[in-house]
Amino acid sequence: MATIKDVAKLAGVALSTASYALNGDPKVSKETKEKVLEAARQLNYRKNGFAMDLKRSRTNTIMLILTDLSGPYYSELIRSIQDVAIANGYDLIACSSIGAQDSTAVRFLREKRADGAIVLAQNIPNEILLESASERFPIVVMDRELTGDGLANVLVDGEQGGYIATRHLLDSGHRTIAYVSGPQNSYDNGQRYKGYLRALNERDLSEKTKWRLTGGFVRDGGYRATKTMMMQGELPSAIFYGNDEMAIGGLAALKEGGYSIPGDISIIGFDDIEQAGYMNPPLTTIRQPKHEAGSLAAHLLFQMLNGEEVNATYKLGIELVQRGSVRNVDNRIDS
Repeated sequence: MATIKDVAKLAGVALSTASYALNGDPKVSKETKEKVLEAARQLNYRKNGFAMDLKRSRTNTIMLILTDLSGPYYSELIRSIQDVAIANGYDLIACSSIGAQDSTAVRFLREKRADGAIVLAQNIPNEILLESASERFPIVVMDRELTGDGLANVLVDGEQGGYIATRHLLDSGHRTIAYVSGPQNSYDNGQRYKGYLRALNERDLSEKTKWRLTGGFVRDGGYRATKTMMMQGELPSAIFYGNDEMAIGGLAALKEGGYSIPGDISIIGFDDIEQAGYMNPPLTTIRQPKHEAGSLAAHLLFQMLNGEEVNATYKLGIELVQRGSVRNVDNRIDS
């Protein structure tokens, strides 16, 4: 099926120009509009009728697109966005991006099945977001830095979070520190990994390939990555997991292997999900402002829907939460 990008290429115009022309924007000249419409006819490009109706009236609905609707991190994010939507008299549609370009979420974006969208789904390509966003259909992105018309970014300072997590382990006397990562294409994972490397480099330490494993930001992934680490026969003195879910899986694997936490090995996570404080031992982690980030993203979206100007990027800070899963080299447990 032809996309608006194909139409723009055939018509020899910019993607944004093609979008404006197809949406009947008066700032596009008659000649350019005819050229774009002819290209659309040749390619059999069709806009969904529902989406065309949205040009004339609002739906009083916003859309939230997530990589996966399950998991404690996402549940808190959904609640915070829903609260703002309700306060503004809007409904919220939450959908998964599983299937990437073939997902229902992408179809809803292209068909503009809502008045605007908040996106936290790294498997949706930048091109689709740039193609979909406009002043009439604003998008707030939470997992990458993307510049374009109708776009704003809400980010958490993941690099500083990765740095503080690793530095806390170093300050506790650890010199062999593993990193269990999220998906390699994840912006958040890349930022946390950069912070990890920066902290090691400051102490003239380097990472070891055998202690850099991928857990995909899911509990089973953290469990399997930790099992793989254990099978190598040599464990580091501490492990930094890229999120709490992987840390919880890793904790289970270590306990199954007969290791004491933090007596034999220390672990630290990232996110501070609700379950982190109820683990045995309670998980030391980096708290990111989940509720605040979701609330800010929703407020920005409504400002954009009302025609107000917003900044291109907003970056929120993080906080170290010390509990009981990190041991100092002098045998004291952090608290």
